[in-house]
Amino acid sequence: MIPRPFEYHVPRTLAEAISLLNQYGDTAKLLAGGHSLLPMMKLRFAEPGHLIDLGKLTELKGIREVGDEIRIGAMTTENELIGSKVLQEKCPLLIEGARQISDPQVRYRGTIGGDISHGDPGNDHPTLMIALDASFVLVGEHGERVVAADGFFLGTYMTQLEPGEIMTEIRIPTPAAGTGCCYAKLKRKTGDFATAATAVTLRMNREVVADVRIVLTNVAQCSLRALAAEQALRGKPLDDEHIAEAARLAMSVCEPAEDLRGDIEYKTAMAGEMTRRALSTALARATH
Repeated sequence: MIPRPFEYHVPRTLAEAISLLNQYGDTAKLLAGGHSLLPMMKLRFAEPGHLIDLGKLTELKGIREVGDEIRIGAMTTENELIGSKVLQEKCPLLIEGARQISDPQVRYRGTIGGDISHGDPGNDHPTLMIALDASFVLVGEHGERVVAADGFFLGTYMTQLEPGEIMTEIRIPTPAAGTGCCYAKLKRKTGDFATAATAVTLRMNREVVADVRIVLTNVAQCSLRALAAEQALRGKPLDDEHIAEAARLAMSVCEPAEDLRGDIEYKTAMAGEMTRRALSTALARATH
């Protein structure tokens, strides 16, 4: 099947892109990397009358450290994340996650902002963003607002991004020195979405957990923060007993949908196993 006819627009500035988006309203779709939108258009699950390509907006690309934040343009590709020296030194979790997204061909075109804005529960960046306590800069005709990643994702393909808004930047607090992290992901084959995955960021105070975030991928309608598991670990030693309890608590909040990747019981069990692996690896990487 081929897409229905549409008009193709290539704005040269962010202001022009926002103007086009508001001019055409519900009939317009933004094109970033295109790996989510174009297949939906070919199947006619999405039928925009106007396609607004953000590919020429160089102002939406780049990775830099500003004060105590890492700032990433929304049109930065996965491959650019992987090659970033700033991220290698200050935020390796983001590189670890990006390396596990699909395959090299996709990573050369796919963008971090497109992945986040799509709101697919199988996408990896929403989970990574919550684990890293990130926030998103959203710009529309009435100005700019900054929204925390934790709470931005409302359900399958549902986010706080309003009609007429464009995500322009991702802001991540620079992780404290000594932070351990891991993204443990189980998938059937290269290029597939996660059967289940867990992102962990961890800070230790000598032998006990000072702070921890545990976030799950593809086991609910959107990325899922395991708050009870986090609470059970704070102030405790991260030994086998406490890791097992955290994995159990993470499993207790899972609500996966049965599909070709597995049934509900299997996916839930794998979420627990990925949590166990991510916590163990993050501990090994943390400095006390």
